[in-house]
Amino acid sequence: MPSRLLSDFPDLTEHTLSSERVLDGKMIRVDLDRVRLPDGGESWREYVLHPGAVIIAAFVDDDTLIFEHQFRYPVRRHFIELPAGKIDVGEPHADTARRELLEETGYTAAHWQHAVTLHAGIGYSNEAIELYVARDLTHVGHQRDAGEFLEVFTMSLAEAVEKVGNSEITDTKTAFSLLWLDKFRSRWQDIGT
Repeated sequence: MPSRLLSDFPDLTEHTLSSERVLDGKMIRVDLDRVRLPDGGESWREYVLHPGAVIIAAFVDDDTLIFEHQFRYPVRRHFIELPAGKIDVGEPHADTARRELLEETGYTAAHWQHAVTLHAGIGYSNEAIELYVARDLTHVGHQRDAGEFLEVFTMSLAEAVEKVGNSEITDTKTAFSLLWLDKFRSRWQDIGT
């Protein structure tokens, strides 16, 4: 069966009829919209508006990445993650990646490449996460925000992919990024070399 493009599918666009702000938080907002469905009916859509984020695959050598261990309050668990952070309003994504890598890990990188855009929770959020690959690192010392506690360490890509496979790494943005990096090595391996 031949592959289908998105343009091959019927238009299933839902059109906004009204919108109400349910929550206006410090980082996220929640809206409740009344929508017109493709068949002419109506329904409601409740969703999170998020400013977006970056995740950084920072390579200290050809196969070793920088990781973080931290506690994530909403799920009350410790996680292994790649460095990541929220995009500030008006901040270019690449600048966010550079800022977050320095703040959290203390590293700068001479070579950067945007790899792919992830959509984390399309059923309830507009959040987009930009994956960047960073190479040719220099350690200059972290600049963490007050109240930010994490442990920085390194691990090979192969070991990290194995941790995805045995559910030791369950953070979706990190798991997807690691699997993407492993599968599509040719798309990022040449930067900085």
